[in-house]
Formats: sequence, structure tokens, C-alpha cells
Amino acid sequence: MMHEMMGGGMMWGMGLFGLLVIVVLVLAAIALGKYVFLRR
Repeated sequence: MMHEMMGGGMMWGMGLFGLLVIVVLVLAAIALGKYVFLRR
């Protein structure tokens, strides 16, 4: 009963958090790539 009520909000929060993590990882990868390639 409690789980069903929390399901929608929980999924929303997890999706938003996942998206944020993906964005941070992509930005970190780009920064690392620039650092490695510009150093040579």
C-alpha cells in the first residue's frame, strides 16, 4: 500500500538523478579527453 503511493515519486527522483549522473559523466569524459589530447 505504502509502496504503491511512493512508486511514482521514487521513479521520478531516480530518473532525474540518473540523468544528472549521466550529464556529469559526459562532461567529465569531455574534459578528460580535452586534457589528454591537448597535452600532446
